[in-house]
Amino acid sequence: MKKLILLFVCLFVSIVFHKLSAQDAASNVLEEVPFDYLHRSPIYDYNPNTLSNVDTIPTYELQESKLKITGTIYKSDGVTPAKDVILFIWHQDQDGYFDMKTKDDKRYVYNRGWIKTDADGQYTFYTFVPGSYPHSREKRIIHAEIKEAGKPEYALNAWLFDDDPFLTKACRKKLSKKGINNILKTPKKGDIYVAEYNIVLPNFTSESK
Repeated sequence: MKKLILLFVCLFVSIVFHKLSAQDAASNVLEEVPFDYLHRSPIYDYNPNTLSNVDTIPTYELQESKLKITGTIYKSDGVTPAKDVILFIWHQDQDGYFDMKTKDDKRYVYNRGWIKTDADGQYTFYTFVPGSYPHSREKRIIHAEIKEAGKPEYALNAWLFDDDPFLTKACRKKLSKKGINNILKTPKKGDIYVAEYNIVLPNFTSESK
């Protein structure tokens, strides 16, 4: 009888232990994968432990057309450096296709990166020149998105390339007329193309009045 009671006690303890372990595991999953992970903008999918004002696209070292994009992000006055601004970029591969991956059931563009500006508003990306979509006249572009503290994320005008044969005079004129400055000049320095591109944040308060 005593052995039977002891067996039931051991079984009960084992069940309780497994339940607590399962709860701890579930808690860890919830902490590691936010509840809105699948639906939120990928601008929030960065690793906070590695976020800095410099980032390197995953396939950078394998690319022939390496590209360094560096600059300063300013507040809407165009003078004051904007600190702690998150800038997220993503683009196609060198053949013009989006290299798609999956993590925690969420699909994402593999060629992407994040920076958080330093006290001087400066940022640097090490990436590569993307290709145009095959058999098309689509321009080569880099998508960019901004997150300022206390404000929702928003997209910037996609970055274009000054030496792109599909960037026509008509397109340049149209952009200039609208006051849009989103064309990267990429002179080659050694074995890497270099673009210096400064960003002035929009003044949403003024626009909304």
